[in-house]
Amino acid sequence: MEKKHKKVFVQGPISPDFVARSIASHQSKTGIGAHAIFLGQIRADQKEGGAVTGIDYTAYEEMAEQAFHDIREAAFARFELSCMHIYHSLGLVPTGEISLFVFVSSPHRRAAFEASEYIVEEIKSKVPIFGKELVGEAGHVWKENT
Repeated sequence: MEKKHKKVFVQGPISPDFVARSIASHQSKTGIGAHAIFLGQIRADQKEGGAVTGIDYTAYEEMAEQAFHDIREAAFARFELSCMHIYHSLGLVPTGEISLFVFVSSPHRRAAFEASEYIVEEIKSKVPIFGKELVGEAGHVWKENT
């Protein structure tokens, strides 16, 4: 039976309150012994024309949702995980705000740490999300994942 794709995209920045509520909602899941959280924050990098003031994210949403689903399934097959949540922003995210939230839970810390890194690297290399860095007053540069 095909598993349902989880909703990943959030319009605009991912708020600290959203992250806190996600953590709090796991307090009743007492089989979990470790959580690993990755938060991707927009940096004010210096570019020709000025500092980055934000990133405007777009995606081929259907393809991206499938890629997130595949990454999720591979992570569950590879690591001992209790649950996993991935959220990524679309639209404008100003510098200093969160655009990627990966939250993995496991009975043990090693699996949580390793799964978190694996998932973030897979997202960066496989998910068709495009970031237009807004620079200075009116310029932009297409972001390259590194």
